[in-house]
Amino acid sequence: MSTQVPPTQTPAPPPSPTAPTVSAVPAAPVGAAAPFWRRTGRGRRTPRVVLWVALVALLGVAQTLLVILTLRFEEARAQERSDDVAAAALGEVRRRSQMILQGLQGLQSRSAEPQAWQRDADALLRSQPELGRIERRGTALQIQEAAESPLREPLFARWPRAEMDLETEVACSAARRVMSPVFSRSQFVPMTAGLGAEVLDVCVPAQQAGQLVGFTVASIVLPLLLDEVRVAEVGRSHELSFVEADGTRLARSGAVRGGGVFVADRVVDLPGTTLQVRVDAVQRAPSLIPNLATALVLGLSLGLFGLVLLLVRDGRRRARAEDRLAEALAFRKAMEDSLLTGLRARDRGGRIVYANPAFCTMVGYSNDELQRAALPPYWPPEQVPEYQRRQAERLAPGAAIEARHEGYETVFLRRNGERFPVMIYEAPLVTGTGKHSGWMSAVLDLSAQRRAEDLLRQQQERLQATARLASVGEMASLLSHELNQPLSAIASYATGSLNLLADPDPAPPTETLALMQQAMGRIAEQAERAGRVIKSVHDFVRRRHQAHEVIAADLLIESVLPLVRLQARKSGVRIELDFAQPAPRVRVDRTMVEQVLLNLARNGIQAMETDTPLADRLLRLRVRLMPGAQGRWVVFSVIDAGPGIAADVAARLFTPFFTTKTEGMGLGLSLCRTVIEQHGGAMDFENLPPANGGGCEFRFTLPLALPRALLA
Repeated sequence: MSTQVPPTQTPAPPPSPTAPTVSAVPAAPVGAAAPFWRRTGRGRRTPRVVLWVALVALLGVAQTLLVILTLRFEEARAQERSDDVAAAALGEVRRRSQMILQGLQGLQSRSAEPQAWQRDADALLRSQPELGRIERRGTALQIQEAAESPLREPLFARWPRAEMDLETEVACSAARRVMSPVFSRSQFVPMTAGLGAEVLDVCVPAQQAGQLVGFTVASIVLPLLLDEVRVAEVGRSHELSFVEADGTRLARSGAVRGGGVFVADRVVDLPGTTLQVRVDAVQRAPSLIPNLATALVLGLSLGLFGLVLLLVRDGRRRARAEDRLAEALAFRKAMEDSLLTGLRARDRGGRIVYANPAFCTMVGYSNDELQRAALPPYWPPEQVPEYQRRQAERLAPGAAIEARHEGYETVFLRRNGERFPVMIYEAPLVTGTGKHSGWMSAVLDLSAQRRAEDLLRQQQERLQATARLASVGEMASLLSHELNQPLSAIASYATGSLNLLADPDPAPPTETLALMQQAMGRIAEQAERAGRVIKSVHDFVRRRHQAHEVIAADLLIESVLPLVRLQARKSGVRIELDFAQPAPRVRVDRTMVEQVLLNLARNGIQAMETDTPLADRLLRLRVRLMPGAQGRWVVFSVIDAGPGIAADVAARLFTPFFTTKTEGMGLGLSLCRTVIEQHGGAMDFENLPPANGGGCEFRFTLPLALPRALLA
């Protein structure tokens, strides 16, 4: 709702409140009826006392329950903090465990020679302080190489490693069966000075060409793992520990001891074993008075009881005053309540001295609130200076006669924040003696008239909302259509990887490993591409500003070439690239433009699969600066050697959900045109003459990313 409503059709003015006479309310004459409480005797005051007693009792019960609930709330907050710390510790333990496994697997892949293995193992021990020892073992679990942590004394200095190898052998046996890392059960390792630590071993099998060649064993010191998991803030308020299922503590961390009241347990599932993380808060059960929240509640409760007593006193005084004024005001109030027009009386200084119920209902403030306010609370805050200036001009002494019967339109503010237009008619307020004591205003609410004016705009907004819903439905179908491309690539690379692993006559391990790494990299790249597609389509549906970047045109084409070549090999299509040198740079949403290029290339390949001879199947991808456009546009062309576009198909080619493919959804070209138009470009196509080899050329333009000097 606008803050200032322009004047439109002015309603007919109500009967002018000109020159009303103000007279004092007569006092009750001698012998008149006494007030209600005196008239009815002491017997009638008993129900009121009972009600007040009941109110005080209910307040006492409510405040007692409030104190109890406050204490429980404090306990729940303390328990929630412990649960949050436990959840964070659980996630950090899992993350550290994953980092250890990644480090051990990287150690296997990088370090083939003993000296290199020792160097890499020392580097891993320094980067992972919770590791106490790393061993390289053979297939028979014999120790071939071992590295001790340089950050502390050797882990098995007092007790030989061979005598504490049972849990490790069990874990390695399980790792041999599943050919994946396995954690052992924890065991206590004695150390010097009568100390010791709980240690957890992890056994990682090493493979070459699919065969087991040994194991890498790492010993994780649980107290040190807790030290890495714990942060400084947590260490001052909570105690972290690893415990057994029966509650036996294995390791702890933290400078404080837990109170045993707010405890949270979380189970860490590791391959081959489980760990239970316990978080014990230092805080004990909250007390009644030292707790700030409960002290505030008690103080507010006492203040509330005092306020009730004051309300009782004030209520009695108001009751006596209301009884004396009730009969004198009854007739006048009945007349004022029957009016639908708001009435407002102001003194010569502009302060409100009276407002009828219709006006109070209109603005949402009571008569007393309006009279006490220094400035009218129904004035919009941003219009206060303007309204003060206008009121000063209207209330000037020389404007009393000229302003009579003057009507004007303005905007008021309801108590709930709603702005609404009103029409005001003002007249001088004259007493019975002819003294000008103020101004009397009749106020009409114009909200109903404005609703009729807003009806057409609301209908237009509904139509726009319906269009957005239809776009959401179209984009939902589009998402499934566009994700088929990266998912198909992922499936192809995964199938190729499986074929390499299942080859009866495998290539050398080095070559196989390189091919596998390349395939895994392509799978990760296409998975990231699928994520970018989802984000771009999500932003496209919500009409958000796309993330544009400046990129060379040849990089856009090269990024989709792996997918294009994959389908081209299946269809026997050759690909020819034709770039302008140097390659022009454009500012685009890279993901969406890559989708356009990929859709057009795939359509061109599919157009040549049926009627084009195998020797003539050629797909050309060309990038040129548009001639005659001052070098401001870049033209991308995708040219195939297919049969071209039929006339009946060409008329509906860019229509959503129109397709000539049995498995198609008809969204590809429609989206391509929409994306290019959002970049400020245009897309069209042309059937090439048979003299030039035939086929069809799809081309689109994108704005050239000019240097700042040219843009200036």
